[in-house]
Amino acid sequence: MKDQLRHAFAVDPPGPAQPTPQQQPAVDWLCRQVAKRHLTTPGLIALEMSRPLNFVFAQGMHFFSPGAWAIFGQQNYDHYQHFASFLERRGAMEYLERRIEQFEQEYEKKTQ
Repeated sequence: MKDQLRHAFAVDPPGPAQPTPQQQPAVDWLCRQVAKRHLTTPGLIALEMSRPLNFVFAQGMHFFSPGAWAIFGQQNYDHYQHFASFLERRGAMEYLERRIEQFEQEYEKKTQ
C-alpha cells in the first residue's frame, strides 16, 4: 500500500523536460520552423503566455488526433502524437523555449 501511495502526488522534476528519442524529431521540427521564419520573439511570448495551459493543449491535440490523421497521413501523424505526448509534461514549454533560442542562434551564425 505504501508503494502505491508514495507516488500518488508526484510531479515532474523542476526544469526543462527532455524529450524521448521518438519525440525529439517532432519537437526539433517545430522549433526549427519558428527559428527559420525569425518568429523567435513572438514564439517565446506565446509559449510563456500558454505555459499554464500546456497540458490542456496536449489534451486538445489528442482530441483532434483523428482529424489530424486524416489530414497528415501516417508518418506525420506519428510526429503529431509524439509532440502531443511531450506537451503533457510539466517542463515542456521551458525546453521548447531553450531549443528555439538555440536554433535562432544557429540561423544567425549562418546568415552572418
